[in-house]
Amino acid sequence: MKKKNIQDVEMPFLEHLEELRWRIIKSLIAVVVFTIVAFFFSDQILNFLLLTTKNLKHQFQLQVLKVQTVFVIKLELAIITGVIFALPYIFYQIWAFISPGLLEKERKYVIPVITFATVSFLVGAALAFFVIVPIALDFFLSLVPETVKNNIALDFYFGFVARIVLVFGIVFELPVVSLLLTKLGILTPKMLRNYRRYAIVIIFVLAAILTPPDPTTQLLLALPLVLLYEVTIWTSYIFYRKKNKQEER
Repeated sequence: MKKKNIQDVEMPFLEHLEELRWRIIKSLIAVVVFTIVAFFFSDQILNFLLLTTKNLKHQFQLQVLKVQTVFVIKLELAIITGVIFALPYIFYQIWAFISPGLLEKERKYVIPVITFATVSFLVGAALAFFVIVPIALDFFLSLVPETVKNNIALDFYFGFVARIVLVFGIVFELPVVSLLLTKLGILTPKMLRNYRRYAIVIIFVLAAILTPPDPTTQLLLALPLVLLYEVTIWTSYIFYRKKNKQEER
């Protein structure tokens, strides 16, 4: 009898693992396909990333120090672009994996959630690229003495930009996570308000870890995160109230 019970418990778990594996494989296939396509447009993508250098107060010269630098950068750009374009499909796979645990009326939110998650990432990435990166570059370059020429390796510049853009894109998913956790009944507006002080401290610690070691970039990440946390509280409140009204019916 015990053996039968163990099998009844283990089989669903193994089936969930198998489903998760296939969801991940499908997501990776989508990323690979978009990466291959993006690689053929890597020159245009690289030129687009160089737009942030045009209107800076302190100009600098980019240089290549290694033979393989440009190829590696183009490959990394293609991968990042592939991930970004595959985001809607990746979000759909995540939703499809967790949707069996949701009620039928909650599954209708699949398109709004995927759209909201994709737009949130793009808004965060755009804010970082067009606002944060130029401010950070001007701040760093202003510290260079006049007797020193501003020459920066292309791979270091790309790594700096990519890190900030990806971090902002990821952290702007906070309202989406709040929405999902609220719908699942794990998170409540009261809980978010009670832990606001601790959240602000954690935000500044995360900003110090995720950004380059300077107070300006840390502050530029921390302030939008604090604002996002307030947006998250309101998002949670709206969906929590709707959920309670539906349950009362």
